[in-house]
Amino acid sequence: MLGSGLQALARGFVDLVFPNRCGVCGTDRAGGAGGEFRHSLCAECHRAVTTDPHAACPFCAATVGPHADTSTGCATCRGSSFGFDAAVRLGPYEGQLRDAVLRMKSIAGEGLAEQLGRVFWEARRGELSNRRFGVVVPVPLHWSRRFTRGYNQAEALGRELALGLGIAFAKSALERVRNTPQQGQPTASARRDNVKGAFRVARCASIAGKGVLLVDDVMTTGSTASEAAKTLKLAGAESVVVAALARR
Repeated sequence: MLGSGLQALARGFVDLVFPNRCGVCGTDRAGGAGGEFRHSLCAECHRAVTTDPHAACPFCAATVGPHADTSTGCATCRGSSFGFDAAVRLGPYEGQLRDAVLRMKSIAGEGLAEQLGRVFWEARRGELSNRRFGVVVPVPLHWSRRFTRGYNQAEALGRELALGLGIAFAKSALERVRNTPQQGQPTASARRDNVKGAFRVARCASIAGKGVLLVDDVMTTGSTASEAAKTLKLAGAESVVVAALARR
């Protein structure tokens, strides 16, 4: 795993090479091109990633119709047994937000992930501040995948959300003990089986009796977040809410 010093050096190199470009679309802001920049995003990309064009289910964050009854969940999650209690998203996995997520998936994307964490907090602070959280926990990568990528994007996002909320950030509270393959299984039961037993709570983690904000970059079926949430609750977490940057 790359050390924090090497990670900072890599981010500094990216800033040196691309000092005036939007982190998502690459628009050059020299001479005012691209409009006002905010958190290293041009005005257009910032507006795109913070404007959710669809209604979302409060339980699983899936896209729903404008008049859908979500009082007991939506068509995607109604009747399902998720380990988490609710989910919040920045937006759907499409357009500039999808582009941003893809750009994050390398060590050069860590700075962008941190910026998007700040954007996430600013855009959804109302929903997040109304809940009782004691700690923010990122969904972990297996050590082999983290070594390959150089950092954990959920960790970068979660760090910024914890700063916004003013609560503890437990980056190592949850550990991934199995290197599960990417979720490509055809059925919901197969996806659940794929991640079953994939996590454990670290012995030093202080989770019992706390509301946990569980952070990930992308939520697809909810199986991974559900298994992570169940593991946290077995360790005594009072509640678990998922914060997903993008929902497929």
